[in-house]
Formats: sequence, structure tokens, C-alpha cells
Amino acid sequence: MTGEPFNVLFLCTGNSARSIMAESILNKDGAGNFRAFSAGSHPKGMVNPSALKVLGSFGYPTDGLHSKAWDEFAAPDAPVMDFVFTVCDNAAGEVCPVWPSQPITAQWGIEDPAAVEGTDIQKEAAFVQAFRYLKNRIGVFTSLPLRSIGQMALKAKLREIGQLPGATGAHVI
Repeated sequence: MTGEPFNVLFLCTGNSARSIMAESILNKDGAGNFRAFSAGSHPKGMVNPSALKVLGSFGYPTDGLHSKAWDEFAAPDAPVMDFVFTVCDNAAGEVCPVWPSQPITAQWGIEDPAAVEGTDIQKEAAFVQAFRYLKNRIGVFTSLPLRSIGQMALKAKLREIGQLPGATGAHVI
């Protein structure tokens, strides 16, 4: 890990909501220090409109966000990842590609807002809640002294972040 920005990949099964929101949040809140990407094991091929609506309502960028397969980031010409975080429990249990750089990985699972049934207000509230959980975790992550902390201590901190409110699972993968 050099003085360059850290590359971070957020994974989820469908790459349509949680991982997309995390990508946008980190790219804005960590600008200059981080470059965020997102992908899915079985991408839906489109971003959930509610994720885009919530991101926009909080002033986060949505241009260029699209659903893509995680294989794209295991290719030889892909950006080298420093960190890979899964934000859903399904992706955490799947066999991931081999990441060329052996990034530090962690499980930061939260409930899928796209799975919520109910009124439009209840569905939107689920997306807002997921956004807040992700923003909180990303805020804690970006405040860590990444260039000076030891790897074991860093993994412990990442595990703690995965256990913050809203956690569905929490372990280093």
C-alpha cells in the first residue's frame, strides 16, 4: 500500500443497491484517498432506481453507476484492489475470484433494502436506512490510519466495522 489512493471493491450478489450505494459514498467521502468500485456475483444488469433516488437525495453522485460482474475486477488489466468488502451475506458465502493483489477482505453485511415489501414509504425507508448504515461504516473506515496500522489490528478494526448497527454478519473473509 503506497501513497496512491486505496482501491476498494464492494461486492454483493446483484450489484444493484447496497454495493452501488457504497461505491458512490466512498468515492465522494473518500475522494483523493480512495477509489471505490462495486460488482456482483450475479449482477442484475441495472441499478435499483430507489438506490439512485436515495443517493441523489443526499447529494451523492449517480453518474456512471452500473451493475457489473465481479469477474471484471479479477482480470489482468483491472485495478489492483487494496480492500474488498462484501455488503450482503449471499456474496460472502460464494467462492470469489482470486484477487491478484490479495486485498484485505471483510464482511459488512446489511439487510437488502430491495427485498423489503410494503408501501412505497416503507421501501424508501429501507433504502435510506441501508444508506445510513453504509455511510457510517465507510466513515469509520476512512478515519482509520491505514498507512500506519498493522495488518492484524486493521483486520480487527474491519471486523468491528462489520459489527456496527445493521449488521447481518460480521467476519473477515
